[in-house]
Amino acid sequence: MAIDELLAEGLYPRGFKRENNWRWPLIQASKLVTLRYGKALKASERESGSVAVYGTNGQCGWHNEALQEGPGIILGRKGQGPLGVEWCETPFWVIDTAYYVDINSSNLDQRYFFYLVKYIGLNHLKDGTSNPSLSRSTFDKLLLPVPPKDEQKEIARLIRLFDEKVGINAQINTTLESMAQALFKSWFVDFDPVIDNALAAGNPIPEALQARADARAALGDRRKPLPDQIRQQFPDRFVLTEEMGWVPEGWKVTPLSEAIEINPKVTIKKGQKAKHVDMKALPTSGYCVGEISEKEYAGGAKFERGDVLLARITPCLENGKTGVVNFLSDGEPGFGSTEFIVMRPKNAIGTSFVAALARQEAFRQHCISNMVGSSGRQRVQNSCFDTYFICTPKVPDILDLYRDNCEAWFVKMTTLANESRSLGLLRDTLLPKLLSGELRIPEAEKQVEEII
Repeated sequence: MAIDELLAEGLYPRGFKRENNWRWPLIQASKLVTLRYGKALKASERESGSVAVYGTNGQCGWHNEALQEGPGIILGRKGQGPLGVEWCETPFWVIDTAYYVDINSSNLDQRYFFYLVKYIGLNHLKDGTSNPSLSRSTFDKLLLPVPPKDEQKEIARLIRLFDEKVGINAQINTTLESMAQALFKSWFVDFDPVIDNALAAGNPIPEALQARADARAALGDRRKPLPDQIRQQFPDRFVLTEEMGWVPEGWKVTPLSEAIEINPKVTIKKGQKAKHVDMKALPTSGYCVGEISEKEYAGGAKFERGDVLLARITPCLENGKTGVVNFLSDGEPGFGSTEFIVMRPKNAIGTSFVAALARQEAFRQHCISNMVGSSGRQRVQNSCFDTYFICTPKVPDILDLYRDNCEAWFVKMTTLANESRSLGLLRDTLLPKLLSGELRIPEAEKQVEEII
């Protein structure tokens, strides 16, 4: 059947040119799948468990009971934000803002269908203004390319290789991030090396730190004290301060607004092309920014390599959106959302210090508690950083040691993030060509083998 005849009955798939020379037949979604409504499950009704709960934008919690066996596909149904297209390997629950997919045709591979719909997207199929939604009748009209099932499985297998490699990279980066944060907390929040030195010297431990000291002492040989040359850089006593309570003797207490630069001056001319980051690209965990585009500058937060980006608006701040600018060359400016706060290292304080600080729960809670504005549109003001204090050594040696310890981890995180970004670009180049039949599996595998 000609494309014009098909369009009289169905909706052309987004992401493919109209003049595309299809190798595979286009079949209406209604002949392939059925969208099933989820079932309401309020957060207050959920029981602690290992069953993932999905809503319109993706996973939104956990429960102890499944609505559907896995593996399965979940499609967002309504709302202003992007509609999710999710794969769940295990049993899951879908609430009433989303659909789950029943495969009706024996000629359709489930994972192929997942990658196909994820590529095409759902947002353009929504209808309505205040609470736009995707109707089943609209989705049913969507025309989908359906190659032979063996070909579908091979396409899904190939694309899955990309996802698995990106997933491994993300796991490694999560581990490296945890290591950097744990070291930061130990040295600059809990002051573990100072407690260890005080215990070894027999110096008094302040009552406020006694529980931490008891926990350190109870570890015995498992405490893993620092090497002598590092341990000796730390003091062995505490002093009382008005701003932060007990801190290491000889260290200085400084408002964060003085210790680092907040929204430093960066020059980009109007209309100048530069790398751009929007809010959705800022990660809720980890430090590596997602999608990076290039746009003409017309306004927004400006930053340079080594800066740390912090979401200032609700609910992005509460969700943990924070990232490191590791995708620019030295001296190259970039820009992004007006709702970013740019935090720049200063003096001996490096990027790794600021990044780890930005992920500390106490810091984030301070920012959240100091937000101002109407409900739902609250923002952090720059003055918030005048009342948050950090404690650092007066001499830079310990800060240098922290930076040196973390530098290799952050370099590795950047390398893996860049690799994942390149993999994503190649996947997004190959996928539409595989889906249309323009590119066949043997040709695609040659390109994949060079990278994976």
